[in-house]
Amino acid sequence: EVQLQASGGGLVQAGGSLRLSCVVSGATFDDFIIGWFRQAPGKEREGVSCINMSDRGIYYGDSSKGRFTISGNNAKNTVNLQVNRLKSEDTAVYYCAAFYVRTGPSPCACSGSECYEADYWGPGTQVTVSS
Repeated sequence: EVQLQASGGGLVQAGGSLRLSCVVSGATFDDFIIGWFRQAPGKEREGVSCINMSDRGIYYGDSSKGRFTISGNNAKNTVNLQVNRLKSEDTAVYYCAAFYVRTGPSPCACSGSECYEADYWGPGTQVTVSS
């Protein structure tokens, strides 16, 4: 059974940094694209960043370019999302998700209901940025 566990959320001051981690178990890591999504209160879920663990291709959503860095560790079946210079608009529940490797646009380049579809979801981790 494939399971994802996200951690690293919390309360952070604006301008600060944090690192979210997603550990994947029960699967061959290289078979997946691992993505981070977020959902702010009253807003739709959006794709933040995805990494293809097969070819290491990376995608960043428009709102995450420049301050977010995604990385993967095959030995630990872990994907990390480093977030710097946090802003109040980064406040959201962050979810990690797994998609079987596929061709076409990154799963993080989603819109609307697409952003709620994944092969596997982990429970969310709350990130709150205080100003």
